Amino acid sequence: MTVYKWQFAARLRYHAFGWKSDKPIQRIKEALAEIKQVARKEPVLAAEGAVLFLEKIAPAIEQVDSSSGAIGSMVNRAIETLVPIIAKAKVEQPVRDRWLERLWDAIQDDQMPYIESLGDYWGELCMTPDTSSRWADEFLPVIERIWAPHSSGHGHFCGIAACFSALYTAGRHQELLTLLDKAPFNMWWNRRWGVKALVAMGKKAEAIRYAEDSKGLNQPISEIARTCEEIQLSSGLYDEAYNRYALDANQGTTYLATFRAIVKKHPHKPAADILRDLVASQPGSEGKWFAAAKDAGLFDLAIELVSQSPTDPRTLVRAARDYAEQQPDFALSAGLTALYWMSRGYGYQITATQPMYWMPINR
Repeated sequence: MTVYKWQFAARLRYHAFGWKSDKPIQRIKEALAEIKQVARKEPVLAAEGAVLFLEKIAPAIEQVDSSSGAIGSMVNRAIETLVPIIAKAKVEQPVRDRWLERLWDAIQDDQMPYIESLGDYWGELCMTPDTSSRWADEFLPVIERIWAPHSSGHGHFCGIAACFSALYTAGRHQELLTLLDKAPFNMWWNRRWGVKALVAMGKKAEAIRYAEDSKGLNQPISEIARTCEEIQLSSGLYDEAYNRYALDANQGTTYLATFRAIVKKHPHKPAADILRDLVASQPGSEGKWFAAAKDAGLFDLAIELVSQSPTDPRTLVRAARDYAEQQPDFALSAGLTALYWMSRGYGYQITATQPMYWMPINR
């Protein structure tokens, strides 16, 4: 293998960063860029660099403030980027075995933990069913011991996700389900592997029931709904997927993002029907769907919605300006509605000098 001095290695020393996350995030971006550049010509060398990065990153950022979630999200994106580079590298089995041992040591040494999601990709990193099966056999006794009936059930083992991933890749689906039956807690992040196993066994209806049974306090409803939606869409059950799961499965960071996500996944459904269903699901928030209606070209519906509940007047003023020529009736209605809500005390606080933006008045 080519001897190469990785620039990122010196920057990711043990406790290299203080509590601020800006610099470590920049260093991670630089490391990913370096590894991806090498991967264009030397994929095996890039894979070696990826393993080195995953070994060094957690100790380097151990003191960084992770409360905002920014540094954790960046590390997760790095893992998503680097796993395929490691998995696709064509190397002899002893080399891959050494990589896996190094990565497993890194997971065990991760104190925060930052790279725990690496376990979700363990089967992919193993590459072959035989290698996956060997690793599963290493993990199984530990999990069975901490999940045994006489155990307190509070033991922690960082290889649980890796074990499920290895069992899944090895094709040991029924054994995976049997292991899940021993779990002391009904946690979706474990049971999702049972859903994947049932789908792989061709039992899609049972997989959906298994996912539904995973619902409960503190379980991610949107993730469960998204999984069920994907299964039904893959089975051609488009209407059932939409009616049962679309609204819960596609909650975006904005109303517009939610609308776009559903429209993209369910092209068989008219956009106007989707929007009306979304509006009906959140009574009293009709005006917040104005941008979604405008984006879909549903101008009459957009004005109808914003007439029912308030919207930031700035949004309405921008719409009036942007559509003054191509949709003059819509633009006029948007501008008049902006004035209406301003007069009701929403969005602007009128003063003798100038408006102060977005200061709602409590009435």
